[in-house]
Amino acid sequence: MSESNKLPPSWAEATIDDLLKPLSDGRILHHGWSPQCESEPSTSDDDWGVLKTTAIQDGLYLEEHNKRLPDVLTPRRNLEVQTGDILITCAGPRNRCGVPCLVRFTRPRLILSGKMYRFRVQEKAMDASFMEAFLRSKDAQVAIDGMKTGISDSGLNLTHGRFFQLKVPVAPLQEQRRIVAKIEELFSDLDAGVAALKRAKANLKRYRASVLKAAVEGKLTEQWRAKHPAKEPASALLARILKERRLKWEADQLAKFAAAGKEPSKNWRDKYVEPTTPVTIDLPELPDGWCWASVDQLGDVQLGRQRSPKNRSKEFPTKYIRAANLTENGLDLTDVMDMEFQPHELETYRLHHGDVLLSEASGSPDQVGKPVVWNGELENCCFQNTVIRLRPVGVPSDYALTVFRHYYRSKLFAKVSAGVGINHLSAGKFSALPFPLSPLIEQTQIVTEVDEHLSQIDAAETQIAHGLLRAARLRQSILKRAFEGKLVPQDPKDEPASALLERLRTSRTHDEANGTAATSKRTRAKIKESSGEPRTRIRRRPSSQN
Repeated sequence: MSESNKLPPSWAEATIDDLLKPLSDGRILHHGWSPQCESEPSTSDDDWGVLKTTAIQDGLYLEEHNKRLPDVLTPRRNLEVQTGDILITCAGPRNRCGVPCLVRFTRPRLILSGKMYRFRVQEKAMDASFMEAFLRSKDAQVAIDGMKTGISDSGLNLTHGRFFQLKVPVAPLQEQRRIVAKIEELFSDLDAGVAALKRAKANLKRYRASVLKAAVEGKLTEQWRAKHPAKEPASALLARILKERRLKWEADQLAKFAAAGKEPSKNWRDKYVEPTTPVTIDLPELPDGWCWASVDQLGDVQLGRQRSPKNRSKEFPTKYIRAANLTENGLDLTDVMDMEFQPHELETYRLHHGDVLLSEASGSPDQVGKPVVWNGELENCCFQNTVIRLRPVGVPSDYALTVFRHYYRSKLFAKVSAGVGINHLSAGKFSALPFPLSPLIEQTQIVTEVDEHLSQIDAAETQIAHGLLRAARLRQSILKRAFEGKLVPQDPKDEPASALLERLRTSRTHDEANGTAATSKRTRAKIKESSGEPRTRIRRRPSSQN
């Protein structure tokens, strides 16, 4: 925040607790309540609900983000959210702790949760929208961030004792209102632009999905196919793939017999297990020359190896890929770990150029089946059992990737893997999935056209991301000018902020002299019991001063 000597002459500075108004019980800040609620939200004004922290967004209150309070629990009516309240999250990940919003309207019977504070400002000295705007500014957020406590960014707390130390610039009241009006005018234009960018982003997401869908249905290459009839239909390609797979298996078996110094056993070829055939009932019709195959028919499906037991030696540390390394945007190799793979295990679990990898398990079914292609990014790298590998035979890896991207975005993998707790795709479920097989020459064309379309989408999404970033920076620039006193001109006729603050101090001194704050010790003791804050950090305002 700007220091006092950088503020305009008619401005002043105060700690935030000096600007707060007594609530119904005389306290100047309420900490919420977190009972065990039902999973569904309260949607009726007749039912009580407890706000989720996501109800508080940066300058935005979302009342629909709540959980219904069970009928067996008595609502804490003193914690019911009211229009005019300022809310701020006080617990959660770093980016979600300290998020403020002003409640401009709310339905009844919604209660603060234990991860948020509620307070109101003294209207004679502070405009509520002015306070909200300041709390959203970079200076305020940096100051609040320095007040958070905790040992991990995933779980921080903002105690009210620390929060009360926040310094707030105070402009003359009339100037505050002019500033708020100007901010709302400028933000309104920004909000319209941001909304348009977000709509465009959503449209691009749908367009990406439609490109992948058209690709695997043969519609993307429909005109190309009419001009380039395939010499080998997909059915012939599939027969050739299956023959090649069997011949490879036989060659591998003969090599094993030779290595062991044995003659092939009688009827050894009968031990070959034919790949699973696809179930084609209810599948859509494919273009002429295409056919349905199963994933199992098109390559070797392998689940990664489990973690090493603790008692194993660590003589052979090996880089390995896990589900966390597979993202919607490709491989993320920033935190690849080591795990021991014995030399005899490398043959089974070492990744080869062209392997298709998919995330096998996740707490959310929507995150299962993220596909990527391994292009030899790391030497002698293996994979863990949270990853499934397909080593395609006779099918380009990029074409398989296109099909699996469609399956991922169309939620087919989510449907197949859905379960209770951790959701698993499993090698067996994945192997049995149907696969739209096109002629080999058309597969190449499909990959080319998909790449062209997705490249255009990626470029557009990058422009949108830059636009959203510029909007966020411009928003902060507006707030910075506002709290430097540069957004609107000062009016010498306005009553200085120092006079407003002096009246507040005089009124408070008068109330304390008259004994209006006699119960403050009991109030502080109650707050100490619920929060662990030292008693001297809690102030109580006499309720008579509104």
